[in-house]
Amino acid sequence: MGKEYLGEFEELILLMVTLLKEEAYGLGICEELKKQTGRSTAIGAVHATLNRLENKGFVESYLGDPTKERGGRRKRLYTLTAYGREALVYSRDIRVNIWTQIPELAIKIL
Repeated sequence: MGKEYLGEFEELILLMVTLLKEEAYGLGICEELKKQTGRSTAIGAVHATLNRLENKGFVESYLGDPTKERGGRRKRLYTLTAYGREALVYSRDIRVNIWTQIPELAIKIL
């Protein structure tokens, strides 16, 4: 695959998938995104982004076990792929590199 660049929302969704680990599914991602950023997001936007990220090879999905809470329905769960991890690291490195070149805005990076 060629080098794919992440949009800001795609990057946030990948970060939420990574943060949530085995609990990364559409509604859970929406809720965690709101908790982490204060940003309300439509579930449809999250699902569309997850589909796009899966088509790009950044995430994989699978159906979890049926649950009583969902009336026996199964959640579609997402995991980060090695390619998705590479894209996140690349995106982070670009941002850190640029931030460190702006002394009046630079913060001490770990």
